[in-house]
Amino acid sequence: MPFVPHVDSGTPHDKITRELQDHGAVIVEGFLDDDTLARFNAELDPLLEATSPRRSFVNPAVEFFFGDKTRHLTGMAAQSRVFAEEILPHPISMGVCDAVLGPFCASYQLNIAHVLDRGPGAEQQILHRDELVWVHLPRPHPEIQVASIVALVDFEAEIGATLLVPGSHEWPTEREAQPDEIAVAEMPAGSAVLYLGSTIHAGGPNSTEDTWRRGMHISYTVGWLRTEENQCLVAPPDIARTLPRRSQELLGYAAHDALMLGGGYLGTVDLVAPADLLADGRL
Repeated sequence: MPFVPHVDSGTPHDKITRELQDHGAVIVEGFLDDDTLARFNAELDPLLEATSPRRSFVNPAVEFFFGDKTRHLTGMAAQSRVFAEEILPHPISMGVCDAVLGPFCASYQLNIAHVLDRGPGAEQQILHRDELVWVHLPRPHPEIQVASIVALVDFEAEIGATLLVPGSHEWPTEREAQPDEIAVAEMPAGSAVLYLGSTIHAGGPNSTEDTWRRGMHISYTVGWLRTEENQCLVAPPDIARTLPRRSQELLGYAAHDALMLGGGYLGTVDLVAPADLLADGRL
């Protein structure tokens, strides 16, 4: 059977990173403690109740990919203080990103954060690699993305627990996964499965009649790539200035300053890092 290692949240970050790099995915149980999980779900409850699975997307292909039985909450930095202040700069995520992305950028950033509440009858997603959104990036290339799915309820196969293909981060692009190579990321609420942008995965089918699979997708990418979600519009200055400095930086208010590495700088305003302008009251 395909194997995705399980560790607990107290595991040293370097061991979590080794498991991730060896297998392409690792499940961290207790990623969110009970209090954080409860407070986050309490924020989400009224937002999801007001959300319909039917909505518009950037194009029909994205609509097909997500299907019509999933409730979406996007732009989480503006919707949840628990996310923006506690989950976005999570120490485990930061430790893993330091190790995986840090060697290939001056700084990394939040790529996208959205809650996907997959309802009864939701079909399995197409197996895919998240990094292919940057299809124009030449290959081979280093890892450019660290992603996770956080279980906000118990993830079980019948409600659509995430499907993963361990080892696929080392496969050639054209290789397709066979059924006996797919693992199911069953895990208790508060756990997170971390995976690389090069790892094949998908949302599983929800075969129940009345149970929703609430989870949150978060991914970070090197700071020199354009992000899927435009975080500076998601959290404009009037919101960003109320957040901790580290959250501001992850939301794109840091300059990607590679001058000391022999490169240049990206993302400045008036030749200054936007986070400094927020701190000075000039933005």
